[in-house]
Amino acid sequence: MELGLVGLGKMGGNMRERIRRAGHTVVGYDRNPDLADVHSLKELVESLEGPRVVWVMVPAGAPTQSTVDELAELLEPGDVVVDGGNSRWTDDEKHAEELAAKGIGFVDCGVSGGVWGLENGYALMYGGTAENVAKVQPVFDALKPEGDFGSVHAGKVGAGHFAKMVHNGIEYAMMQAYAEGWELLEKVDSVTDVREVFRSWQQGTVIRSWLLDLAVNALHDDEHLDELRGYAQDSGEGRWTVEAAIDHAVPLPAITASLFARFSSRQDDSPQMKMIAALRNQFGGHAVENAQSTK
Repeated sequence: MELGLVGLGKMGGNMRERIRRAGHTVVGYDRNPDLADVHSLKELVESLEGPRVVWVMVPAGAPTQSTVDELAELLEPGDVVVDGGNSRWTDDEKHAEELAAKGIGFVDCGVSGGVWGLENGYALMYGGTAENVAKVQPVFDALKPEGDFGSVHAGKVGAGHFAKMVHNGIEYAMMQAYAEGWELLEKVDSVTDVREVFRSWQQGTVIRSWLLDLAVNALHDDEHLDELRGYAQDSGEGRWTVEAAIDHAVPLPAITASLFARFSSRQDDSPQMKMIAALRNQFGGHAVENAQSTK
């Protein structure tokens, strides 16, 4: 099939390549002309045959809203817009309603896989009507990991991003647990090789995971994480998860504590946040702050 892809950064660029490897045609647009196949959204839409599918991979909030607004004026009834960024699920409901008024379908899709997705595939959680999802299904099949799992029609519009939000909340808590354990091991005199302790956990233990593998990668490159500043940003989805938990009276003590721990990292140079920063850089290519920059 043909796909229009808006946003060709770290995620979008690799997604374009993986979809093309599966034999589909991808026409990509990005504000950076060095990355783009076409030079405007109008040109992108005109290059696709109907019914069109246009996948948006731009930052949540105003950039996504302006892109959806422009596509609403360019697309035709029967076309579908997919928001694959990290939008809040409440924005999905708004976008679906705005596009439906023009006969244009909408699917929201939470995407996980970071910089490793090109080779390993992307975990996909999507929401929308069965009719609109079916129009995008060949792309979902191209992006997902090999095997029977890694892709799910989570429910109606908003369900994909809500599921991805909860996924990221769990991710916060898991990273925090590894970080706290690492700091405690570093503090005691009796443990002389913390890196190898972490490495030993990769086989046979109940806490082995891809995040643990990435922690070992980070410690291999910088054994005591001396090169990192203990500062970790939050993407917003952790906050949304906690807010949703409050709205639904669901207790989330571990996820909430992990979010607050990131806030504490902005007050002092936190050893735990060095591990969080290292893990975010390993799985998503997120920027880290060099320890020297604060001296």
